[in-house]
Amino acid sequence: MNAHLHQFVIGDVKYSAPREWSGEPAKVRDERQYVLGDLVRDKQARFIYVYDFGDNWEHNLVVEKILPQGEEVSCPICLAGKRAAPPEDVGCIGGYEEFLEALQKPDHPQHEDMKERIGSTFDPEGFNLEAVNRKLRLFR
Repeated sequence: MNAHLHQFVIGDVKYSAPREWSGEPAKVRDERQYVLGDLVRDKQARFIYVYDFGDNWEHNLVVEKILPQGEEVSCPICLAGKRAAPPEDVGCIGGYEEFLEALQKPDHPQHEDMKERIGSTFDPEGFNLEAVNRKLRLFR
């Protein structure tokens, strides 16, 4: 985890890991000083998570439900999703499209390389809710 630069954008404020080399403006806050539940407190609140600044994968998140304190759940839970996440370092959207094209066409010059890269079959329409929630439990 944390292989690439990332940030949360809540309202007009950005939260990210500090990077001495970046020269980032003072309005980017150190994410280590905050708990997401303290910043996003309303049902239907919306915020953005940007992963891998070079490729700029932007995720729009919506809070569906907030449980009262003391409930058994101690981490975020994904209720639903669509499509598989692109493999790591596949590039931006154009790179992902090229990846899918190479996988779908056995005569594509990069077909075998892409199959080897993912190490198994890849279903771009697949979404594994259990696997997503397993990863979210790491953030307790």
